[in-house]
Amino acid sequence: MAVQKSKKSRSRTRQGRSHHALVAKAITTDSKTGEIHLRHTMSADGMYRGRQIIVTKKAKKAAAE
Repeated sequence: MAVQKSKKSRSRTRQGRSHHALVAKAITTDSKTGEIHLRHTMSADGMYRGRQIIVTKKAKKAAAE
């Protein structure tokens, strides 16, 4: 097993953690429905980039009416 030659300084340790900050998730609104969802994912009603990708129960019910 490798053993370090000398102790890692506080500065070096904290520099290593400089990329550990939390980043806010990218949120977008659908152009047709106005629903908020994560980028590059479909919304809860099956819409993605203004198109119906998956027909959900909610969409079937709206189409029947």
